[in-house]
Amino acid sequence: MQRRAAGTRTSARRRITASTAWTASVVLSVGLLTPVPAEAKPKPTRKELTAQQKKLADEAEKLSEQYNGLRERLRQAQKAAAVAKTSADRQKKTLAEARDRIAKLAADTYKNGPVDPAISFASAGDPQAVLDRSAALNYFASQDNTRIVQLLQTMQGAERARKAAEARASQVRRLTDEAKKKRGELQVKLKKVERQLGTYSSTGSRPGSIPSVGSGGASAKAMGAVRAALSQLGVPYSWGGGTASGPSYGTAQGANIKGFDCSGLTLYAYAQVGISLGHYTGSQYSAGTHVSQSQLKPGDLVFFYSDLHHMGMYIGNGKMVHAPQTGDVVKIAPIAGRPFAGGVRLA
Repeated sequence: MQRRAAGTRTSARRRITASTAWTASVVLSVGLLTPVPAEAKPKPTRKELTAQQKKLADEAEKLSEQYNGLRERLRQAQKAAAVAKTSADRQKKTLAEARDRIAKLAADTYKNGPVDPAISFASAGDPQAVLDRSAALNYFASQDNTRIVQLLQTMQGAERARKAAEARASQVRRLTDEAKKKRGELQVKLKKVERQLGTYSSTGSRPGSIPSVGSGGASAKAMGAVRAALSQLGVPYSWGGGTASGPSYGTAQGANIKGFDCSGLTLYAYAQVGISLGHYTGSQYSAGTHVSQSQLKPGDLVFFYSDLHHMGMYIGNGKMVHAPQTGDVVKIAPIAGRPFAGGVRLA
């Protein structure tokens, strides 16, 4: 009996121990399976967000002028392709006409049959005329053959030029599409930062009254351009925006907005006084006479950074009117604070 009782107690202890071990195993497994709460990522400070905004806006502006430059190159490449195609088509037509003449001459010769030159010479009333005519025919036949070879070479050259121009246009079109894609990605990041800062706005204020600006010795045309630019104060910045007739739709901040980018504003302003500019800081930098910062007069174009990715129009007293960046509007600002790259006088 004692042995049986001892065995019963031992068996009970084993069952309790096994049950406890199983329970501990389940608890441990559940603990391992339960996800550990992720540590909350600290929110960026306003200073950090402002730094991010400045960096992204600067990148967006660089990309904007790269895009504008690509658009200029694309227009030039497309124009060159069109000229080359016209030239190739013209050469093809001229070659076809020359070939038709030779084919007609060959058909006439076949139809009338060959004539023995000796018989023609002997039976002619004027043998010298036969000799002259024969020499002339040989001369023109030789000339036609030479002309056809030249036409063929010219046509082949025109075709090569057309294909090369079309290839350039295709390459620039691809680069332009890539710039658009990068712009879209950048705008999403910038919009997120601006919303965190509470500075995002999809519309600008309406243009107000034009402030009075002294001429400072500037020409009448330059002052006309200044007034045209100042008339757009408050119009929103728009990536790739601006035409000779006014603001154009861009896609600043991911939405369609009618406004200007920096070179679009100056393009518009000078178009109002009859001066045509390209929609690109690089082409505008080469459009007039270069002046130093100390020589600036109202109406002069002012450029910043070594890659010229930002510009404005000088209005005197160390200030300019410009379209600053995504999320902003056309405004007056000091030219100080940005690395000055040069000034250009157009009028």
